[in-house]
Amino acid sequence: MEFANKLRKVVTGDALLSARRHTRGIVHRCLRQPRLTPDEIIASIDPKRFAEIRVRYRDPNPTEGPPKYLHLQHWLRVNLDRIRELRLDVSQPLRILDLGCGAGYFLYICSLLGHNVTGLDLNNIPMFNELIALLGLPRVVARIKPFHPLPAFPHKFDLITGFLVCFNDHSTQPWREDEWNYFLDDAASRLTPNGRLWFELNREADGSPYPTELKKFFAARGGVIDGYRLGFTAGKLGQPPVAPAVFQNQLRAADAPLPQPPAPVR
Repeated sequence: MEFANKLRKVVTGDALLSARRHTRGIVHRCLRQPRLTPDEIIASIDPKRFAEIRVRYRDPNPTEGPPKYLHLQHWLRVNLDRIRELRLDVSQPLRILDLGCGAGYFLYICSLLGHNVTGLDLNNIPMFNELIALLGLPRVVARIKPFHPLPAFPHKFDLITGFLVCFNDHSTQPWREDEWNYFLDDAASRLTPNGRLWFELNREADGSPYPTELKKFFAARGGVIDGYRLGFTAGKLGQPPVAPAVFQNQLRAADAPLPQPPAPVR
């Protein structure tokens, strides 16, 4: 399966996109000192409580499923890369909603950087419930369903994210254009005027993140499409497509110095 995915990347061009992302990440890390490191983040997490969770849910050979997220160093690095690419480590404090927040590592790092965070997910995975409680994260329990609005929130968000999300849960056919259309309209209504949507989609059984015909639809809605990643800005939804370089400039426009993150809680 892994070899098939690598071969598909070569054929579709995803390999080049992936190489470019990794190169950008390396250059970014070399040019500037990161605000947080995985070790600093780990130091802020209660080691005894995390160890107890690890003992309860550990799988000696995790491949898929929740136990793989107990590899803390790895997933903190993954989420630090996401945060740096979205420039959340150098932006002013934002209100962030993460759909399918899972173990909560992305939101936890954002909170250490001074952002106001909210997660949304189901509560049917005990390990995730315990990690969310350990990290002290606010979470709304809800399922994302076709033609159903997101829950009501007391404020709008500057950024709505979703990482490795699969809104059809792999149990039904991938969402159609009309289902995506409703979701994007509803999500856009939860954004501030300069707000953004950013999704990294999980792959379906055939290795693709969405049916080929949806690519034109996402572009028509003003999406920035980078393989399995989709970016939208509130003002561009439904307007002509935005080039990736323009989207990056939009990210930079909101940049402002942040206060230093709080000292780790021991």
